[in-house]
Amino acid sequence: MNVLSVERLGKRYGPRQLFSNISFGLEKGQKTAIVARNGTGKSTLLKCIAGLEKPDEGIITFNKGIRVGYLDQNVHMTATHSLVDEMLDHDDPVTNAIRAYEHAVARNLGGDELHHAIDKMTELDAWDHEARVKRLLYQFNLRDLEQPVNTLSGGQQKRVAMAKVLIHLPDVLIMDEPTNHLDLQMIEQLEDELGAPGVTLLLVTHDRHFLDNVCDEIIEMEFGAFTRFKGNYSYYVEKKAALDEVRDATQHHLKGLMKSELEWVRKMPRARGTKSKSRLDKFEEIKSLATRDFSRDQVSIEVQTSRLGGKVIEARNLTKGFGDPADPSTYKPIVSHWNYSLKSGDRIGIVGPNGIGKSTFIDLLTKRLEPDMGKVSIGDTVILGTFGQQGLILKEDKRILEVVRDIAEVIPLSKGRTLTASGLLERFLFDKEQQYQYVSTLSGGEKRRLYLCTVLMKNPNVLILDEPTNDLDIPTLNALEDFLSELDICLLIVSHDRFFMDKLCTKLLVFEGNGVIKEWVSSYTELREMQKARAASAGKQPPAPTKVQFEAAPKRSGAKMTFGEKNELKKLGTEVPALEKKKEDLLAKIAAATTDHHAIMELSLQLESTIKEIDQKGERWLVLMDKAEKEA
Repeated sequence: MNVLSVERLGKRYGPRQLFSNISFGLEKGQKTAIVARNGTGKSTLLKCIAGLEKPDEGIITFNKGIRVGYLDQNVHMTATHSLVDEMLDHDDPVTNAIRAYEHAVARNLGGDELHHAIDKMTELDAWDHEARVKRLLYQFNLRDLEQPVNTLSGGQQKRVAMAKVLIHLPDVLIMDEPTNHLDLQMIEQLEDELGAPGVTLLLVTHDRHFLDNVCDEIIEMEFGAFTRFKGNYSYYVEKKAALDEVRDATQHHLKGLMKSELEWVRKMPRARGTKSKSRLDKFEEIKSLATRDFSRDQVSIEVQTSRLGGKVIEARNLTKGFGDPADPSTYKPIVSHWNYSLKSGDRIGIVGPNGIGKSTFIDLLTKRLEPDMGKVSIGDTVILGTFGQQGLILKEDKRILEVVRDIAEVIPLSKGRTLTASGLLERFLFDKEQQYQYVSTLSGGEKRRLYLCTVLMKNPNVLILDEPTNDLDIPTLNALEDFLSELDICLLIVSHDRFFMDKLCTKLLVFEGNGVIKEWVSSYTELREMQKARAASAGKQPPAPTKVQFEAAPKRSGAKMTFGEKNELKKLGTEVPALEKKKEDLLAKIAAATTDHHAIMELSLQLESTIKEIDQKGERWLVLMDKAEKEA
């Protein structure tokens, strides 16, 4: 069933045509990714389809009754309200009742206020919805419902935004860079869930593993064309290479044909007959096709590295945490009594879950943050370049060329060569016309590319990259990977991009929590395989996440019921009513618990588990009943 139709869509910003004449459709369960260079309008296209921006031309049609969920590329939560307030920000009776109940429980409010909240939840039959909200938050590892959202890490804020999208059970998910800022475990979980058969997905992402594991169609925006590839990212790369080869051969043939036709045009007499005019028109058509520009500008990166001495960065007894060390319930250690010495030529990846303190650790190593104990010393020959997760902080009314000229007018290169600020920007794919545009006109990926330019132009010999792959397009990532692979400098990288880390890092610093950092001398992919195997052998493999949005419809078989299925149906006939009774009992106990905060929390968790079990067994009962009725 077709759920979305896009016809002849076009959008322009001032003199810049982002895209035009785009047409495609989405079938239910289809998972499509759009790939293109930064600045070609991918994010704008998604916003137009989601209804957040208006296209200049074209028609967007969703099937009647289709619910659309949209996840933005950039999530910046600066408000001081709580996580539960952010999650439940709609103004309707059920949402208001759940919000009041969660605050009453979390803040240990008793008496009339809690009783009133429970009565309101029961009156509006809001318990199932409340359980779904809780399951989503727990699924995304968001447990402290009273935590102010502006204190959440970038990855935690991204997870909140994703949970807000999913709570409304959309039929079509439109996601712009969903893996940005997420840790690898969360990305793997997202791959499993978005890969479910019932999910209809339209997304933009640079994560090549994610594209391979989730998407069944790639749409490429290039040279003004919109080309569809029916397969995952690996299939797209293979077929695109073949198409490029055919196109280049065709261009070569057309240029040869144009050359021979050009000779005829030059020799042709002035008095043209009908046949001559027809051939001349054909020549113009061949010329138009033969002279089409299919060249792809590549980011050209070059730095002049200076000699790096034996001492790079040394940490001795490094200790840092937040909260009160005397109170274990409030104290969060980031690093504890850590000793390490970075050497010239080291290529180290820093990995660990969101919110564990990787960016804080970088701030400690670069001396932007003082440790609680211990010392960091940086070698005299070190020229530090830091590419931060937060990006380039600039005034939006500043011109692109001014950003680079503020750092240097002339950039020294190797062998005594120099490069002007304008020339450097051209190497980073900002042409002379674009250099005089304002920073505010750049896409998210173009801003990241400009930021990378400002970091590398300082010719660092120690480069620290915190989430460098966020928002960069795949061609720029490939160019950056090739450049860093051959560069003789010390590298320290924080990233959850498996492809990027496997290609560049020779060892990892693994954050395990409670201030523990261990060294791993192998690839990121091998580390994840080892962690999964260790968890499985220890019997601690985490359970499969609750499917709130992504349950595939149960498959119904036309075969006769087996003896086991008949017994299962009979057993479910007694289990489901018993679970419904248990649910009612738990609601009564929650109402009677008054001010006992811990009891209420425990009962709430039991209630969630019971509702989940009712849903699962009720669904199975319906499938078996349907089968029994068909057999009767």
